[in-house]
Amino acid sequence: MNDAQLQVFTCSLCSFSYTSQIYLYKHIRSKTSNQVQKEVYPCSLCGKGFTDRSNLRRHQRIHTGEKPHHCSQCGKSFIHRQGLKSHQLVHTGEKPHQCLQCGKSFSRQGDLRIHQRIHTGEKPYHCSQCGKNFKRQNNLKTHQVIHNGVKPYYCSVCGMSFHQHSHLQTHQRIHTGEKPYQCLQCGKSFNRHSYLQAHQRVHTKQKAGPCSDCGKSFIQMNELQVHQCIQTGEKLYRCSQCGKSFIHQTDLQQHQCAHTHKPYHCSE
Repeated sequence: MNDAQLQVFTCSLCSFSYTSQIYLYKHIRSKTSNQVQKEVYPCSLCGKGFTDRSNLRRHQRIHTGEKPHHCSQCGKSFIHRQGLKSHQLVHTGEKPHQCLQCGKSFSRQGDLRIHQRIHTGEKPYHCSQCGKNFKRQNNLKTHQVIHNGVKPYYCSVCGMSFHQHSHLQTHQRIHTGEKPYQCLQCGKSFNRHSYLQAHQRVHTKQKAGPCSDCGKSFIQMNELQVHQCIQTGEKLYRCSQCGKSFIHQTDLQQHQCAHTHKPYHCSE
């Protein structure tokens, strides 16, 4: 091929010319701003632009569902290599990200950022319907179900329904009697992890801490337990005569009066 037959690609930003369009693209990326760079390799599915083809290929896994990075210990797969590296810390027990305020450590930096909101009070996720704020996005999503009234998880034993599947699982332990959380100091078992944590304060002499679901704190243990029952719908106090259950022990005591006598009589 002689010089007359060569196709020349000229940069519109300067006087440089290239015989290859690929070299011209590389030249443009080295000269232009990030905004121009993003237009070089657009995603054909969503239009998002990338500075090189490798980033575009990684992005396209979101659309295809491809997860090429596999954990050799548990088989879990990830879209990005960094996601796999973060996950593997779960198996090694390594927690390199430490909170400077309380010293608690985390395997992932994102978990540390979420934890730090306990100290800062930051609640960046807002409910558009009632204005309530949350530290975690998943807590906001769980809360929003309250507004539409949907409780898709039903107990097959008693028919009680729940907003979350995890709350149903906790509730079902009432029927099965399962208590998977055991105190290593005295051997006592509990059907909820939060109850085990509450119990362990008997040994450590600590006051009741925050709710594991929403972070709200309580001084008295019974206040924390009642709060958690309201969240899950669990009713710990059951009438032995008719089987009706109650969140508060005082409500059970008032109910039991219906089986014995009426405590208040009209004087007329």
